[in-house]
Amino acid sequence: MNSDEALIAAARQARQNAYAPYSGFGVGAALQTRAGRVFIGCNVENASYGLTLCAERVAVAKAVSEGERDFGAIAIVSQGGAMPCGACRQVLAEFNADLRVIVADLEGNSHQFRLSELLPEAFSSSDL
Repeated sequence: MNSDEALIAAARQARQNAYAPYSGFGVGAALQTRAGRVFIGCNVENASYGLTLCAERVAVAKAVSEGERDFGAIAIVSQGGAMPCGACRQVLAEFNADLRVIVADLEGNSHQFRLSELLPEAFSSSDL
């Protein structure tokens, strides 16, 4: 299994822990540092929909809380291979605007992008 396959497998496993009683739409993410550490996350819904946590941001929070900030890739797995939302794109861009993003569905199909393709002209600290 190559590293992309392993990252997708980790995201697929994380998806199993999704708390999605309202949408029924589970998402898993696996965020890999350039040093090779992997942090997983799943979506955590809330009855107050605006408080829902996306899988990508859960993975970022776990990594940052453990002192990691140098990310190289993220794999996201969901039914249909949904793309990361705008908020997640912006949060990921805070750490690596050119992050490699792998989006996979449950049937094993995947596509790769650069975050800079998905969020051109991202807001950054230089805009402050």
